[in-house]
Amino acid sequence: MSKQMWGGRFKKKISKDFFRFQQSIDIDWKLAEYDIYHSIIHTTALKEAGILNRSEAKKLTDGLADIFKEVQRGAFKPDSSSEDIHTDIQNRMEEKVGELAQKLHTLRSRNDQVVFDQKWYCYKEGIYILSLLNVVLSSLNYLGNKYRDITLPGYTHTQRAQIVSFLDYTGAFFCMFERDFERLDNFIKKSSIYIGSGALAGSAIPKSAYSEGIKKFLKKIKPGIKEGKSKTVKNSLDNVSSRDFVIEFLNILSILQMHLSRLAEDFILFSTKEFNFFDLPEEFCTGSSLMPHKKNPDFLELVRGSSGKIYGNLVSILTTMKGIPLTYNRDMQLDKEPLFSSTETIEDELSVMSDFLRGVKVKKGQIAIALEDQELYATELVEFLVNKDVAFRVAHDIIGKLIRYSEDKNINIKEMKDADLVKFHEKLTAKEIKKIMTPEYAIASKKSLPKKKRTSSN
Repeated sequence: MSKQMWGGRFKKKISKDFFRFQQSIDIDWKLAEYDIYHSIIHTTALKEAGILNRSEAKKLTDGLADIFKEVQRGAFKPDSSSEDIHTDIQNRMEEKVGELAQKLHTLRSRNDQVVFDQKWYCYKEGIYILSLLNVVLSSLNYLGNKYRDITLPGYTHTQRAQIVSFLDYTGAFFCMFERDFERLDNFIKKSSIYIGSGALAGSAIPKSAYSEGIKKFLKKIKPGIKEGKSKTVKNSLDNVSSRDFVIEFLNILSILQMHLSRLAEDFILFSTKEFNFFDLPEEFCTGSSLMPHKKNPDFLELVRGSSGKIYGNLVSILTTMKGIPLTYNRDMQLDKEPLFSSTETIEDELSVMSDFLRGVKVKKGQIAIALEDQELYATELVEFLVNKDVAFRVAHDIIGKLIRYSEDKNINIKEMKDADLVKFHEKLTAKEIKKIMTPEYAIASKKSLPKKKRTSSN
């Protein structure tokens, strides 16, 4: 068991079983980079407040910089016997600078550190997810434009409804992910990362000292955060006890996950033999250990299945936070695993999805067969009669009866003669029917939609 940052008032040693139970180092070591940020700022603030001299501050900052380099190159290995990442870095500093490290934690609390660390995590991971989303949007754009001249059946209630363009079909998912991008971008833009809360009541270190610490840190380290995002604390009680930012971040990821799952479900259905519209890229599918013919859409199924985990992570933190009194309580330690889990899952999904989409092939021949379904053009026939001064409800009834008649007589409407068609309405003729019941007419008749101006498929 490594050295702890507390214990002077205790007579008995902590139970080994309880120590293991309450440890978080196996999870929160991922915050090492941001915890070092906090320590560097805090060290400068201590110097500005006159608590550390220039030499002491330099030794501490240099030691922290050495640990930071380990984190940057992926060589950082946390001590599994440490209580948490804050303790682990403190103990490492004692190895580097000796007794001077005991001044590092002067007038600060882990309560302040952990919320600082997590806000940095959400900010930086949010920026990375934006970059991944941007690539997925590009891949959707590529796929839509590659098959922009194709039309396919659109569905409501999982039943064939009307003809839609493939570019509009992929554009629907494009719009979903675009909104996700905007939500996450807004979250990042309004993010503020505070320091100086102490345990709950603030710090004896002057605000000006912290401000100077932040200023010098941002100038020297350049950690990829805009000037002004990191600030001195506004309300210390709220800062250490609120996890609204985690909940908001996970809510955004949950909506994004919903959109990924919907896309996955559509592509799974359209790749089945029953639809046979899409051919999925083999490198993202698996086979069966028993059935040699199988090509299973495992990537898409895992995306769809991950929704339960990501939704559950959001609900778990909402539930944890719902009854916590002011201010910090140990319950809040349990927010990190759901946060990391959702973030890493989303990042993995988006990384694979961008390449997956570019490998999807659309089966024009199979879709052409589906487009022969005469019921797909029923609405266009109603619209034709409406344009001939027939009341909509009357036109709706006429075409409904025509569809039923064709089914009862097993006759395709496009093959019916004028003599049969005029029984339903005098304006219905074989010539008009053949003109109307085509994908080209169906798409062209929709005047409320903007013309397709999406960029090239490169």
